[in-house]
Amino acid sequence: QVQLVESGGGLVQAGGSLRLSCVASGSTLDRINIGWFRQVPGKEREALSCVASVDGSIRYANDGLGRFTISRDSSRNTVYLQLNNLKPEDTAVYYCAAERNYASVCYTHRDVYGYWGQGTRVTVSS
Repeated sequence: QVQLVESGGGLVQAGGSLRLSCVASGSTLDRINIGWFRQVPGKEREALSCVASVDGSIRYANDGLGRFTISRDSSRNTVYLQLNNLKPEDTAVYYCAAERNYASVCYTHRDVYGYWGQGTRVTVSS
């Protein structure tokens, strides 16, 4: 069983930055793809980015909005999502998710991910 715990969310002013963390347990990162998503109440969960297990290959949905960067630290079994130049429309709950897959490619389709964290809330004030 893979468990994921997100952290790093909070209240930030427009133009600010946050770094979200996703700590995985139950598997090492070289055996799971990790994706980042976000969801606004009443809307579908939106894919942001993912990192592949074998070699850390990265994929962005919507070019990462030009402001988001995914990275991972295998020594900490942690995947990060750096959010820069935040805008009020970035306000959402941010989730990380895991797919058991030994691969050098990952996908930003939420349906492939079987394990989800509880989310961390990001609020951007104008």
